[in-house]
Amino acid sequence: MTVSPLPGERPPHSGLPSSGTRAFICGLEGLITTDFERAYLRETKPWGVILFGRNIDNPDQVRRLAADVREALQWHAPILIDQEGGRVQRLKPPHWDRYPAVSRFGAMELAEPGAGVEAAQIATWLIADDLLDVGINVNCAPVLDLRVAGGTDAIGNRAFHGDPKTVSRLGRATMNAYIEAGVAPVIKHIPGHGRAVVDSHVGLPRITADRETLERTDFLPFQALRDAPLAMTGHLIFEAIDPDNPVTLSPAMIGIIREQIGFDGALMTDDLSMGALSGSMVERATRSLSAGCDLALHCNGMRGEMEAIRDAVPLLEGRSAERCVAALARLGHQTLDRATLTDRLETLFASFAVDEVGQDPTVFGRQT
Repeated sequence: MTVSPLPGERPPHSGLPSSGTRAFICGLEGLITTDFERAYLRETKPWGVILFGRNIDNPDQVRRLAADVREALQWHAPILIDQEGGRVQRLKPPHWDRYPAVSRFGAMELAEPGAGVEAAQIATWLIADDLLDVGINVNCAPVLDLRVAGGTDAIGNRAFHGDPKTVSRLGRATMNAYIEAGVAPVIKHIPGHGRAVVDSHVGLPRITADRETLERTDFLPFQALRDAPLAMTGHLIFEAIDPDNPVTLSPAMIGIIREQIGFDGALMTDDLSMGALSGSMVERATRSLSAGCDLALHCNGMRGEMEAIRDAVPLLEGRSAERCVAALARLGHQTLDRATLTDRLETLFASFAVDEVGQDPTVFGRQT
């Protein structure tokens, strides 16, 4: 039975299949689903699948991959991607437009209030159109981390700005634009990754700022967007709150996210295979869900780790299931005039040509 859309069709989002969905998201090995992956998806039933550069070649190939995933899962399941713009962009020229890093919007907003918001909104609509055209309906964006002096380049120009209010304003425009277009946004990396001086892909950052400072700065954009449908944790330790456990594995930090920040959407982990975490994949998945995350995210597509996680992750039930249903149920179905929006975005970029952080701004369009 084929439940995926034909190319160009955009079916309404459904909640969850009748039963059996598990509380995790997995990756795939390559450009097509393998026999193992099709059987794994049918039998294990993860909530969704996330795509990376290794899974992307051209639009027809991505559509077919999305269709195969949904055929195996037997519903219009979430297919996720990181399509932020700048250096974190999986769909690339020559088949898709290149978009600038979001620090460009922060620079524009600083130069002329409203310009950055408009540009971020238009770019988001265009990215959403790119995603929906190939069957992707969840984007792991916007980044709400602050750009902090001395912070790791793992964030850098992926952050809108260093000012919490500016980040909140641009993040709100982006989040709302995704929802209007029909793509579920994932705010990240809650409750704030900007102060990290270590790249969590390779090590565990420790944040030494006191709690009052964090509440006045890093936490504020996430609090401002606490109505987001989905959020992704950061793998980092906040010494003032839980000096022993990274956010993803910390009941105390998940309590901050739920109670103080007020986020009640579906909370997923960052990639459990990242170097910031220790222990087996089973231990990482089990601890993250026990700490209060709704979904465990495993990205690398490695068969052995996928098989290990299979038995460690429970069915998606109760409040976690309700949050995951709600994350998709609120999406719009906006159509857009791509040519007009592209012209307007090019005009805005031409008016604000210099990136605030002194980096060569990415040219918008199909340039390779």
